[in-house]
Amino acid sequence: MFYDIKSITNEKLPQRVNEFVNYLDTIKGKSKNTIEAYKVDLGLFFRFIKLYKGMVPNKTDFDEIKINDIDDDVIKKITLSDLYAFMSFTEKYRNNGSQARSRKIATLKSFFKFLHGKARVINENPTIDLETPKTNKRQPIYLTLDQSINLLNSLDKSSKNYARDYCILTLFLNCGMRLSELCSIDVSKIREDTLYIIGKGNKERTVYLNESCIRTINNYLQVRDASKVTVEEEKDALFISSKNRRINKRTVELLVKKYANMAGLTDNKYTPHKLRHTAATLMYKHGNVDIRSLQQILGHENVSTTQIYTHVDNDQLREAVKSNPLSKIK
Repeated sequence: MFYDIKSITNEKLPQRVNEFVNYLDTIKGKSKNTIEAYKVDLGLFFRFIKLYKGMVPNKTDFDEIKINDIDDDVIKKITLSDLYAFMSFTEKYRNNGSQARSRKIATLKSFFKFLHGKARVINENPTIDLETPKTNKRQPIYLTLDQSINLLNSLDKSSKNYARDYCILTLFLNCGMRLSELCSIDVSKIREDTLYIIGKGNKERTVYLNESCIRTINNYLQVRDASKVTVEEEKDALFISSKNRRINKRTVELLVKKYANMAGLTDNKYTPHKLRHTAATLMYKHGNVDIRSLQQILGHENVSTTQIYTHVDNDQLREAVKSNPLSKIK
């Protein structure tokens, strides 16, 4: 029943899905990863619709169902009941949790909103009353201040990539930038204590650098060698791989995992995104940064997204209870 993502993202999609994808790319400026996720969700949805509506024999291999023949007549007949049937299918047969189902609902809402309001293919939007499953807010995993310092101290100073890797970890832990943002940094976009990066949705945003970031960037620039970079547009890349290319996300993921293990963080939970959590948590707990400022620093479109970084740990709860003026009364 499970399918290869590549078989969905590279297949021939319905014409209306292609139009929607073009809209997301050219008008909304959505990232490549976001668009691919939408294509996967809609590919799964229309395969289900063809099976559910009896448009293919029941014994047809789900992965082999072709969807490029889905036309406006099929789309116009999709109802709220069909959508709930699809969500039931993803839960019971795809083992999707509430987070995964919520993402699929967001995809469907966006797609049918486009069909109704922009393409004007349908007269009524069947997703208007489609409810999103309740999800439990997950506490972000992050490093404590001591663990963060230990991580930075775990690097081998004799390594040829020491200055580069130390700079990478420093930027993650101080600025809370995304993995894709770090990989996109260009030398020409660094100006004193200001850094301009390509953020989510291909939007440029400003990152302010503290003393530690400026120092580690300057230290790395002294040993950075771009002379062997053959791809012209990558010569300006701040972080260069051993293959003399702009460093890619997988390389950064692996080096973060390596140094986390060296620092004794061996539970495999520490990824670049966890370092982003760490930066946000440290700023909130130790820097008295307010939620709106943190939202701007992290590049969040909505402040509600930032709320997950402002969790209160057990020590804070203990101190809050102890601060009660009645706590000393015997």
